[in-house]
Amino acid sequence: MAQYDVIVIGAGPGGYVAAIRCAQLGLKTACVEGRETLGGTCLNVGCIPSKALLHATHQLHEAEHNFATMGLKGKSPSVDWDQMKAYKSDVVGQNTKGIEFLFKKNKIDWLKGWGSIPAAGQVKVGDEVHEAKNIIIASGSEPSSIPGVEIDENIVVSSTGALDLKKIPKKLAVIGAGVIGLELGSVYARLGSEVQVIEFLDVITPGMDKEVQRNFQKILKKQGMTFTMGAAVQKVETTKTKAKLTYKLRKDDSEHTIDADTVLVATGRKPFTDGLGLEALGVEISPRGQIKTDNQWRTNVPGIYAIGDAIDGPMLAHKAEDEGMAAAEVIAGKHGHVNYDVIPGVIYTAPEVASVGKTEDQLKEEGVAYKVGKFSFMGNARAKAVFQGDGFVKLIADKETDRVLGCHIIGPGAGDLIHEICVGMEFGASAEDIALTCHAHPTFSEAVREAALACGDGAIHM
Repeated sequence: MAQYDVIVIGAGPGGYVAAIRCAQLGLKTACVEGRETLGGTCLNVGCIPSKALLHATHQLHEAEHNFATMGLKGKSPSVDWDQMKAYKSDVVGQNTKGIEFLFKKNKIDWLKGWGSIPAAGQVKVGDEVHEAKNIIIASGSEPSSIPGVEIDENIVVSSTGALDLKKIPKKLAVIGAGVIGLELGSVYARLGSEVQVIEFLDVITPGMDKEVQRNFQKILKKQGMTFTMGAAVQKVETTKTKAKLTYKLRKDDSEHTIDADTVLVATGRKPFTDGLGLEALGVEISPRGQIKTDNQWRTNVPGIYAIGDAIDGPMLAHKAEDEGMAAAEVIAGKHGHVNYDVIPGVIYTAPEVASVGKTEDQLKEEGVAYKVGKFSFMGNARAKAVFQGDGFVKLIADKETDRVLGCHIIGPGAGDLIHEICVGMEFGASAEDIALTCHAHPTFSEAVREAALACGDGAIHM
């Protein structure tokens, strides 16, 4: 029976980062993973492969729509779908092998197989039981569906199946207008699919800034995606090669059907805790299936911690990573900390969408007086030079103190630009602090400075 200071269950972004941090802090560490490769959903069938396809199809869009304008003449490239998927797989392989290298470098044992916890202080993998003073559950999440819709990963697919379709569908129906549905929908729209998004609510990307929602939907429509809002999907029926999707419009209860080659179910994810034996252990679980933890990521069972998608909070890889590092610090007797008020969210379409902190609606609800500084990318020289003048930066600051409370960006490189505000918020920056900081010209980041200037006397280039 092997003995460890810490055994981490799951080698996704939360789990592998927790394992590495534990090892760095001098703890004898093992990580349990049943996949053939490390990295979890994110690296294998999530964030990384989807970004590869988003990048490849964005290049296709540029070639088809903008190359000629720049004097790059010639035939538009044809799409070799198998080669594009091979490129995606190569990107995944490079990243998963990188984690294997990091495990070896940090002397972390990879316990290959699916883990369960027969008792506190024990982890069973296959027929072997290993002892651990501490256990971190980082088992992640899995796609969730809706009644009347059965995922077969052939005609009706989750995000996993959508990354590896046998051929590019002529018609793709996407159930859900959240991050996953819009990212993968935009991939196939660029590849020539007719993409129809069916959303239960009246807005896309629930919880985001309303102005961003409206502008984002307009841009995606311009890119060829269509939207059916306020629609409740009733059922999806499949034949060998097609699907028939039935939905009801909430406004008048009228029933409609559409035919599609492929249906992508993008209605969110749920914690993946099956087979861990948590019920028998007495680990408290919320009604939504999340493991309950305190502010130190401890469950109610001593020595068992939980992080990432398996617990409450946004299901984001970087949130899981932060919690993984913090839980490791706590186990090592140090102070682990995650600032849940400064966790950015990003949608990797073109343009990108990014946000951090409070929205206007949240501040109104809380009764906080605020001011808004806004700047359009049409006033940014660099954005116009690369055909990306759509979108804006919206900075929200406290009306009295000028302290930055949130930021919402739709535009080029939004996923990188948002971190200037994240760092600023961590240090309690005011809008004026950002406005007085020199930004290189010409860069997209100047739009962030201009939004900060707009919180004061006004932007320069608008």
